[in-house]
Amino acid sequence: QVQLVESGGGLVPAGGSLRLSCAASGRTFSIRTMGWFRQAPGKEREFVAAHRWSGSSTYYADSVKGRFTISRDNAKNTEYLQVNSLKPEDTAVYYCAAQIAFDRRTRVASEYDYWGQGTQVTVSS
Repeated sequence: QVQLVESGGGLVPAGGSLRLSCAASGRTFSIRTMGWFRQAPGKEREFVAAHRWSGSSTYYADSVKGRFTISRDNAKNTEYLQVNSLKPEDTAVYYCAAQIAFDRRTRVASEYDYWGQGTQVTVSS
């Protein structure tokens, strides 16, 4: 089992920044990929970014490329999502998720095995 706990959300003005954290515990050695997704009210959960722990490749949704950065602190088993130049349309609950198998699609929510509880990001205009 892997447990994931997000933190770092909040209310920020447009143009602001936040750093979201996802602390992993349990069988962290089994994690192959960490991802961030978000879900706005009335919308489907959408892919934001992913980081393959085996190989360190990173992937981003077009809507956040150049503004968001995914990274990892190996020693702390923590994944971060630095979110800059925030826009009102970035308002959502942000979730981190973990895959424990190789060769899964990084952008597909249903192919993740474990999820955190989410952290709210609200961007005011």
